Formats: sequence, C-alpha cells, structure tokens
Amino acid sequence: MAPLLPGYGQSTGEDGLRDMLDITLHTLDVLEALKLKKPIVVGHSMGGMIAAEMAAIAHTEIARLCLLAPAGLWLDDHPIADIFAKLPYELPGLLFHDAEAGQKLLASGGNMEDPEFLKQFLVMNARRLGMAGKILFPIPDRGLAQRLHRITAKTLIVWGREDVLIPPVYGDAFKKAISKSRLVRIAKAGHAVGQEKPAAVLKAIRDHF
Repeated sequence: MAPLLPGYGQSTGEDGLRDMLDITLHTLDVLEALKLKKPIVVGHSMGGMIAAEMAAIAHTEIARLCLLAPAGLWLDDHPIADIFAKLPYELPGLLFHDAEAGQKLLASGGNMEDPEFLKQFLVMNARRLGMAGKILFPIPDRGLAQRLHRITAKTLIVWGREDVLIPPVYGDAFKKAISKSRLVRIAKAGHAVGQEKPAAVLKAIRDHF
C-alpha cells in the first residue's frame, strides 16, 4: 500500500490538516481504514518524519519501521537546505546523486523546458510545498527528537551517502535516539535514495526484517 499524503497527486483534504499531530493521526487512521495490522511502515524524508511520529505515538501498533533519509531533526552544525527557496531546475541536484537521471525521474516523462509542462509542474509543486510547509518550514524541528525514545519498533534507517539535502550525519542522530535501530548507507545515492537505488533499498529492508 502506498497512500499519497493529502496535497500530493490527486489526494485532497490538506486544508483540514493543520500541524504534525493532525497529519500523524490522519495517517494512523489510514492504516486503520486499510485494515493493516502491525505492517512494516516505510517513510521517506517528510514521510519518514511522519512514520517516526506514528511509531512514537502508537508504538504498540507498529512493530517494524523503515525510515528513508527522514526529516524531523535539526543539528545546528549541519543545517538542512531550504527546499522552499529552490527553483525547479535546482531540485534534481539537491535530491539526486545523478542529477541528470533525477531530472528525468522528477519530470516523469515530461520536459522541464516545455512551458506548459513547467506550468503544470509548478502548480503541483506548490500544492506539495503548501502541505509540506506545515511541518517543515522554516525548519523541520517539531519536537520529534523528544519523542524518538518512545519508538519500540525494530527500525531500519537508510541514507544515501551523497545526500546533500539532509546530510548523512542525521542518520547517526536517528540511530542514537532509536533503541532498536540499524543504519544502512547506500553508495552513489542522494536524498531520493528510494528512487535512485530502489533495488538496494529493498534488499536492505528484506535483510533487516
């Protein structure tokens, strides 16, 4: 199951979600609606932040957790780039180790130089950033660091070695805070590690769980 957050793709309802708690409880409600009992919960970036919050709040409901380069922490010595200030042409280099391949993945077969495609991309991106801004802007610190100790799920943390958006040092911070966790770093992968190296990510999940 791969539910889209409200505000992403054709998923709506983002106006009714105000903050981190609303979003976390909404996603737990999705698990219940799908009748999923103790699933492996996997989340990437902001989704990883939400997944970690779910596992901290409802730790008896989630036994296995996979966090792919999750957001949610802030280290003063390693600031996270402000993605809200970036232009579309800057995103591939920020999200992918291979920026050229990343541009193709982001465009999903479209052409960023086509004005009509770019207009549609900007509209979709504005909706996504509007939703993401509720918990990531101006910095992604919403108190998750104080709740990570509540996570009892067996946890796999995966990070791209070349992540320039959220530096790999954050992987060590998550590992230190979550008791039953393992950190795996994947070579030649940026922040979008699941898109860039899907086979390696799936192998890490299978090996761990």
